[in-house]
Amino acid sequence: MAAIDDTSEPDSPVGSGYPPLVEAAWLYQADQVCPEDLPMTAAQALARGMDAPALFELAGLPRHADPRDIRDTFEQALEELGIVRPDPHLARRYALRGLASRFTAGNVDLAELASGEWSEVEVETAEEQAFVTLLPSCACCIEYTLGLDKAAWEAQLQVAARALISRPTVGPRF
Repeated sequence: MAAIDDTSEPDSPVGSGYPPLVEAAWLYQADQVCPEDLPMTAAQALARGMDAPALFELAGLPRHADPRDIRDTFEQALEELGIVRPDPHLARRYALRGLASRFTAGNVDLAELASGEWSEVEVETAEEQAFVTLLPSCACCIEYTLGLDKAAWEAQLQVAARALISRPTVGPRF
């Protein structure tokens, strides 16, 4: 996702960091990253020259390690690297934009769109509101929510998603 200018987001040394690690910090705060993926992200950051004791420890953890250990080590690595985790509210808005981006690319299934978790995002822009409003509240009532014209709904959602990602307002600065 593109660099974004939002004065309320934390500053992080992204220029000297590894962008996927910074993005993982944002998605972590939004509960949108699987703990078992973090050791590989750490290993890739090490390969790019990042250096922190907890990052080495994290990279050495197996995918099936206790998720609490992975989380604790990830948080320690971010702290050692000076990467500030964003406010969860900002992180959720960033993750919403990621969902819109993946949807426009055709990389999101209907079940993810209808998870219900997105309706709880505190939106701040008209573009965010338009996108969230079109998301079904749950997978079990998609037909009730969407009616019988799924194609029209998908077209409206594409328009809303494109508008949302065309005006990014929150996220890490790369």
